[in-house]
Amino acid sequence: MKQMKTILPLRLKKVTAEELLAFAEIEKRPPEALVEEALEHYFHEKRKKMLEKSMVDENAQTNLSYEEFWDGVDI
Repeated sequence: MKQMKTILPLRLKKVTAEELLAFAEIEKRPPEALVEEALEHYFHEKRKKMLEKSMVDENAQTNLSYEEFWDGVDI
């Protein structure tokens, strides 16, 4: 069983809370399950974007031009 933690108060805009409850009723699932699923998706996408940005930043730091790479090398 997954370990759960209660975080209170969780304040949502009225329209968001109404949508959450409506979808929970339509899908016959508890609102907490919908929030958990949405947050898991959000965190996954954020991690993916952060990793992509990190890779771009790393490539920018290590990507040398031909001249920069061979500068100072005696053959």
